[in-house]
Amino acid sequence: MADTEHFVRDDVKAFLAMLEQMGSQGVEEVGAVEGREQMRVLGSVAEAEARPLAVVRDLACPGPAGEIPLRLYDTQQNRDPGPCVIFIHGGGFVIGDLEVYHNLCTEISHHLDLPVVSVDYRLAPEHPFPAAPDDCEAAARWIASSPEALGRDITGLVITGDSAGGNLTIVTTNQLMADPADVPVVVQAPIYPVASDVSQHSSLASFAEGFLLTGAAMAWFTEQYGGDASDPRHTPMVGPCDNTPPTVICTAGLDPLRDSGREYAAHLIQQGTEVSYFEFPGIIHGFTTLRKAIPSGQSDLEAFLGAIKVKLGRYG
Repeated sequence: MADTEHFVRDDVKAFLAMLEQMGSQGVEEVGAVEGREQMRVLGSVAEAEARPLAVVRDLACPGPAGEIPLRLYDTQQNRDPGPCVIFIHGGGFVIGDLEVYHNLCTEISHHLDLPVVSVDYRLAPEHPFPAAPDDCEAAARWIASSPEALGRDITGLVITGDSAGGNLTIVTTNQLMADPADVPVVVQAPIYPVASDVSQHSSLASFAEGFLLTGAAMAWFTEQYGGDASDPRHTPMVGPCDNTPPTVICTAGLDPLRDSGREYAAHLIQQGTEVSYFEFPGIIHGFTTLRKAIPSGQSDLEAFLGAIKVKLGRYG
């Protein structure tokens, strides 16, 4: 059960109680294929409705191991040159796909009034590290080139994503700062990211059980993903982060990954990067795709997107 010493919002308590009643097995027990299905089912009952948009279109770009599926979202059929959001989904590098994150991508496009391209990178364990960062970087460089298939003139990139996608957001941004694409990354915005080694963090100990994302699932995801934790494309904080664009970061107060996001935000602030950091109290990992079950998460998401908008007004 959730530890009573922590503040837990009423709608979060109700959702966690529902999960406990359902009593489903953890992803580490059922494996990747069943875990992917579980994530889809949870999203279908717990996520807010999609926003109606002018454009929702599937497309693909060349990748290092064949085509990478993408989905384009836009509030406008035709638009003037401007920034494009790249969305990189979460799911521990193992689960998650375009469908699970479809409604969230419509929300991001709606609030920012920008095109959003969601990246369906290869998943572990079938495709372990570095397949995911390789695909995300290839997709970002392709989008930056304003390809004809996109039908938009891109002037800058906003890279965002949640959890494992937050990790890939930071990794992709770092790659594009070190070796620039055709247009710059103007804002990066990781959502409850894995930025550092989480194994020693007190948030992992405090929230390892009873708050949706468990310590056992985290350990299993890490094992499936593989790779070397001393590689900055795996664990971005082991490498230089001194050329980072304006950044918006959010964490959830009841998240085993909370301290990783804190640590990364503090690191960027100490080196002089412009950072907006939100730690939303009383809410769990994954809330951005659970907004029907946890309605209070909607205003948190809007605050996060509002900070991106402010930075874009300055730099985009």
